[in-house]
Amino acid sequence: MRRDIVHVGSGKLTYEIREIVAVAHDLRQLGVEITWENIGDPIQKGEVVPQWIKDIVHDLVADDVTYGYVATPGIQETREFLAAQVNERGGYKICANDILFFNGLGDAVAKIFGFLKREARVIGPSPAYSTHSSAEAAHSGYEHLTYELDPNNGWMPDLVDLENKVKYNDSIAGILLINPDNPTGAVYPKEMLEAIVAIARRYDLFVICDEIYAHIVYNGAQTCHLSEVIGDVPGMALRGISKEYPWPGSRCGWIEIFNQDRFPMFATYIKTIRDAKMLEVCSTSLPQFSIPKVMGDPRYRAHLDARAKMFEMRSNEAYEALSQVKGISVVAARGAFYMTVLFDEHALNAQQTLPIENPEVRAYVENKVKGVEVDKRFVYYLLGATGICVVPLTGFCCKKQGFRITLLETDDQKRPWIWKTIGESIERYIASAP
Repeated sequence: MRRDIVHVGSGKLTYEIREIVAVAHDLRQLGVEITWENIGDPIQKGEVVPQWIKDIVHDLVADDVTYGYVATPGIQETREFLAAQVNERGGYKICANDILFFNGLGDAVAKIFGFLKREARVIGPSPAYSTHSSAEAAHSGYEHLTYELDPNNGWMPDLVDLENKVKYNDSIAGILLINPDNPTGAVYPKEMLEAIVAIARRYDLFVICDEIYAHIVYNGAQTCHLSEVIGDVPGMALRGISKEYPWPGSRCGWIEIFNQDRFPMFATYIKTIRDAKMLEVCSTSLPQFSIPKVMGDPRYRAHLDARAKMFEMRSNEAYEALSQVKGISVVAARGAFYMTVLFDEHALNAQQTLPIENPEVRAYVENKVKGVEVDKRFVYYLLGATGICVVPLTGFCCKKQGFRITLLETDDQKRPWIWKTIGESIERYIASAP
């Protein structure tokens, strides 16, 4: 073509969580039975949405109004309901105009970074969630900027590392955090959130906090929402229903915006995001109508509590099984439904293998592992040898070696097999080094 039509950030759009699915499908064609531990979809893993939530959605489907367009920012009554919930927590007070709906948080993230000035960077955690890191890298055309999460401190942000990078890189305009965190399952205490907001205040930055797992907290963790600590700093919290009802297929998320009226530049930036959404007319109507009815139902709190207890049990079950395995370290998840397994330094190399009986599968894996990161090499061998599909930690914009598992398996008999098989495979793999 006579003109280069490729976006400068096209090579940054990677999503290891789903990319490994193609490999798993290839192996399934060769006879491998796959156990999907790669993606955070509770429905795919067998969780059943409570009947009373289904009944609410069923009744809404029968109402003609749910088939039409709604206001671009979202349904007024729903935004008023959500604003009231924010204000009940204390801290920063918002109104309906501070809430903007999207077709899932993936849509929100694309616009948050897509309409940010290219030279303005947002620093995020490492390990990073791929949607955020890829979108930020693609908007800038450079590698995503990161601060370290410390596995020796419960995967808490390294505040010294964060502040040093902010201080000496004046292209950084914002700080991103995920609380509870994906992929580590860490939950940040209020003091940690206050410290991050204080850094943003000192260097005149805005804060983005992904709170999609805000109501999945357990194992004694205590946290708070960004609205409770944001004070006079511009920022936004990202929320949704995909992990809570759970209804991932609804593609329904929203942002809560703080202090847009105090900062003209931030207000203009938010207006650009809102105007971009206007070009799409609106986000999906039906799930928005459901929010006040479901979240306002007296049964909803008990529903959230029951799910938190369920994930606490699974987190402790996985930790008990994997913490005994030589060559790795794990931190019990305290929020969300993920856990990161970290290999000991120098535990992996490019010669280790797992036995794979099927010669076609073995040949496929041996071809796939050529030149890949050593943790990805393990992941491919684990997939070929056992059918268990996990995600390599280096796929999360991270130099540390490990992998992410989920806590979503609903089969109480299968989960212990997963942990046991992973543990035995790790020890066998490490021991195979020549």
